[in-house]
Amino acid sequence: MNVLRAAIEVARFLEEQEVRYFMIGGLALQHWGEPRLTRDVDVTVLVDPEDLESFVDRVLERFSPRIADTKPFALRHRVLLIATDQGVPVDISLGIPGYEEEAFARAVWVKFPAGEKLRLVSPEDLIIHKCVAGRPRDAEDVESILIRQRLRVDLDTIRQWLEAFRPIIDTHDPLAFFEQALTRARRSLETGGDL
Repeated sequence: MNVLRAAIEVARFLEEQEVRYFMIGGLALQHWGEPRLTRDVDVTVLVDPEDLESFVDRVLERFSPRIADTKPFALRHRVLLIATDQGVPVDISLGIPGYEEEAFARAVWVKFPAGEKLRLVSPEDLIIHKCVAGRPRDAEDVESILIRQRLRVDLDTIRQWLEAFRPIIDTHDPLAFFEQALTRARRSLETGGDL
């Protein structure tokens, strides 16, 4: 099971469909933070609302669904759960206008060792996603990104969006989550810590 090959397969399909995308999750973390094993592909797409059903249909014509009633689930929860020909799980998040449009503008093309280029989420937006999710492993990931990037990220953009997301997240405070990870990363860098 080759996750990079699966990501390339999905990316080429999206490019053929002229759908804007960026890779997020394990592949992006391997590039921006501390590499760790990933078994799936996470990708965010931006599709016009009037084209959403048609897009889901085209994806399901090309890739295998991972759950029953995939289309209704995707339209309701805004995530399309599929698998590549090699059986690699892929989560396609159906982005919404607003934040995601800005995230697409910040996404970058990255060349991988195989010579293939993929569009990756920016380190700032990967941090934002991790802070919104707020799991213990996400805190470690945020810290690793900050350390690997040696704090050279747009802190204002991160704080602005986390402040905007505060009212809609009832499980934790995403901005406080970030500030705690930032404090730990600074401390680690000051004491000579590195990845």
